[in-house]
Amino acid sequence: MAKKEKPLLNYLVYLAIRIVVAALQAMPLEAGKSLARGLAWLIYKVDKRHRQVAHENLALAFPELAEDFPARDRIVRKVLEHFCTLLIEIVHLPRIMNSRNWRKFLDLGDSPIIVDALLKNRPLMIVTGHFGNWEMAGFSLGLLGFTTHAIARTLDNPHLENFLRSFRERTGQKLLAKKGDFDQMTNILAAGGTIATLADQDAGPRGQFVDFFGRPASTHKAIALLAMEFNVPMAVVGVPRVGKPMKYQVVCEDIIDPQEYEGRPDALHAITQRYTSALERMIRKYPEQYFWLHRRWKHQPPVKKSKQPQAA
Repeated sequence: MAKKEKPLLNYLVYLAIRIVVAALQAMPLEAGKSLARGLAWLIYKVDKRHRQVAHENLALAFPELAEDFPARDRIVRKVLEHFCTLLIEIVHLPRIMNSRNWRKFLDLGDSPIIVDALLKNRPLMIVTGHFGNWEMAGFSLGLLGFTTHAIARTLDNPHLENFLRSFRERTGQKLLAKKGDFDQMTNILAAGGTIATLADQDAGPRGQFVDFFGRPASTHKAIALLAMEFNVPMAVVGVPRVGKPMKYQVVCEDIIDPQEYEGRPDALHAITQRYTSALERMIRKYPEQYFWLHRRWKHQPPVKKSKQPQAA
């Protein structure tokens, strides 16, 4: 059933968010970060549901913390502070980072690997997760002259969708709708283009189940399928915070070439497992920079029913 359109409400929500964004941009960055710490404290106090989800996820991912509530709680608080700070930084990003000063904010630690992959005469998929500052990656590649296409969910509010799109595309990055732009994705890859995608979301009961922190996690099949069909190398990338006030580093944890799996009957599972394991390795180094607030293990593989012995 289609959602009922609410044009006036959509516009009022958009207007309110534009006012908030303008106020944050007018605020010095350090003042905004102080506000982020206060907002993180408030969310911790009032949002019990997501706080509990984060605790449950951390207990599953790190069994040594299962009985150590204070240690988990410290990470949960740091996670909230990181993402509230990230919001402030993203709002300020277009005003303070440009093609002349980007080195002040970004350390291209693994840049030779990534640049080599971008310059090869083959398409490329950049695979990342809700980790570090994933928006910084697309923004920075645009500043450096690389055209990339990021897969994103289209917002229900058309005013906010247009605002966010113009915000994210201002340095040359292009957005593709998660639903509806599949043909365009295949055309881009067939033409040797670059697509970036978040690969750490629960894919439902029919997803590809792979190991993530020692537990089956439902993962979308399309990423590995596209890589296999169009012979697309995959760069598993993260952009963790490595310094203050706003310093990030590009980390390329793995380069996966689907040609290595040609002819293997388990290629889909093997590729999906490999990039998921690469994401896990990065998250283990910076657990406070991962979005533990979503239910990554929401769906589990169906339990196989044991055969009942037949009566004699």
